[in-house]
Amino acid sequence: MAPPGSRRWAYVRIMAGTILGGGLGFYVMHRIETSYKARMEENLRRYEAHMLAKAKEEQQLQDGAQREDQAQLLPDS
Repeated sequence: MAPPGSRRWAYVRIMAGTILGGGLGFYVMHRIETSYKARMEENLRRYEAHMLAKAKEEQQLQDGAQREDQAQLLPDS
């Protein structure tokens, strides 16, 4: 059987390891979460910019088609 001081030291090491391991785990997960959120925000900004550019291009195509339609309806003078 282990001496009482040795058993006490084992309990201290287990508790300290649990506390430090939990703190380290929390820190790592926090860093992963913040970097993931930053990447997702950047992806969202790029997607929104892409969709705005696509909408502008589509609007320009529609405007050009309307002008062509109007040009065909108006007689040449």
